[in-house]
Amino acid sequence: MTANELQRSISRELKAGTHPGDLLEKIEDLGIEEKADLMQELSSEDASLILQEMEDFEQAEIIRHLDRERVREILTNLASDDAADVLGKLSPEETEEMLQLIDEEDPSDFGSLLKYPEESAGGLMTTEFISLPADIPVEDAIDRLREIAPEAETIYYVYVVDQEGQLIGVLSLRDLIAASDGTILKSIMRSNVISVNAAIDQEEVARIVSKYDLLAVPVVDDRERLLGIITVDDVIDVMEQEATEDIYRLAGASEIVDMELTEAPVSKVVRLRLPWLLISMVGGFISGSVIGGYESTLEAIVVLAVFIPVIMDMGGNVGTQSSTIFVRGLATGEIDKSEVWPYFFREIRIGLTLGLICGVMISIAAFIWQGNPYLGVVVGISMLATISVAALIGTLVPLVCNMINIDPAITAGPFVTTIKDVTGLMIYFVTATSFIEYLR
Repeated sequence: MTANELQRSISRELKAGTHPGDLLEKIEDLGIEEKADLMQELSSEDASLILQEMEDFEQAEIIRHLDRERVREILTNLASDDAADVLGKLSPEETEEMLQLIDEEDPSDFGSLLKYPEESAGGLMTTEFISLPADIPVEDAIDRLREIAPEAETIYYVYVVDQEGQLIGVLSLRDLIAASDGTILKSIMRSNVISVNAAIDQEEVARIVSKYDLLAVPVVDDRERLLGIITVDDVIDVMEQEATEDIYRLAGASEIVDMELTEAPVSKVVRLRLPWLLISMVGGFISGSVIGGYESTLEAIVVLAVFIPVIMDMGGNVGTQSSTIFVRGLATGEIDKSEVWPYFFREIRIGLTLGLICGVMISIAAFIWQGNPYLGVVVGISMLATISVAALIGTLVPLVCNMINIDPAITAGPFVTTIKDVTGLMIYFVTATSFIEYLR
C-alpha cells in the first residue's frame, strides 16, 4: 500500500467510526520518519486522533519530525492533558518552542499543566471541564452546557463553583436533566464533593477513583479552587502503568521506557537486569559461605544435604507470597497505614501455622525414610523456623522500606530472597549442629 493509499484508508476508516487505536496496526511497521510523513498528510484532526493513541516516546519523536505549522495544528486539536503529556516528553527548549507556536488562548492551559510533576494529579488532569455558578437556574445551565460541551473532556459531571472559583458542589448530567425549570443549581447540587489536590501522587488518584467508582474526579489547589479534572480513561492508564512497574520490580528487573518492549536492544535489557542478578549472586556467595562454615557438619551427616533444597524452596515460596501480597496491598490501598502493623503480626501467625504444618509433614517423611527420629526433629524444626522467618522477612523488609519512603516493590525480589536464604541456612545448620551427636 502506497503512502497516499494508506492516508486515504485511515481517513476513511476514521470517518466510518473505527477507533484510532485499532488503526495503529496499519502503521506499526513504519519507521518514525514514515509515520511523521503520514501525520503530515492526514488532516490535523485525524493526525491528532492517531497520535494520541501512540506510545509517549513515539509521540515525541514524531513531533520532532513534523513542520512547525503541523505541530501547532495537532497540539491545538489534542485535549490539554494529552498535549501536555506530549510536550512533557520533549526537552525544555523544545517545549518552549512548541508553546510559542500555539494560539494565544491555549498556552496558559498547557503551561499550567507542565508546571506539575508528571506523576501528580496536576500533571494528569485536563483543564477542559464544565463548571457553572451556583445561582443560575437549570434551563440556563443546560443552555450553557450546549455551548461548552463540545470543548469539554466529559459532560457527565457539572461542577459548581463560587465567584472565586472554589469548588462547592457537583451535579450529574442526570440531575440536571431531571430537575424542573427554575430550579437553582445550588438547591440540587451535592456539596460533599470528592476531589483531589493537584500535588498528590497519581497512584492515590487511582485509588480514589476506584474506591468511589467515579467517571472523573476534580482537581483543586490548596484553596479548593477548581483547576481541572482527571477522567477515568487516564486513571486506567495509571493503573496499568503502576501495576507494570510493580511487576517488573517484584521480578527483580526494571521497566523499559522510551521504546517498545519487543524492540529494546539486548544491551539495554542486560544493563537493566544485571544489577539485580549481581545482588542475587552476592547473596549466593553469602549463602555458600554459610554452607562452607558448616562443612564438618555436612561431612559427618551427608543426608543433611538432601533437605537443603526443600527447606530453601519452601522458605522462598512463603517469603515471596508474603512480600508480593503485602506490596500489592500497599499499592492498591487495601492495606492502609492504620492496618500495617496488625497485618504484619497476622502474617507472622500465618507463617507459624504454615511452618508447623509443613514441619510436621517433612519431619514424618524424614523419619520414615531414614529411620532416625532426631533427623525428623532437626528437619521439622528447621522447616518451622525457616517458613516463619521467611514470612516475617517477606513482610518486614517491604514494611520498613515503605516507612522510609522507598518503593517496597524494589525490595520484594532479590533483597528478600537473599536475606531469607542466608537466615534459612543458618537456622538449618545451627539446628543440625545442636543435634549432631544424635544424628551420627
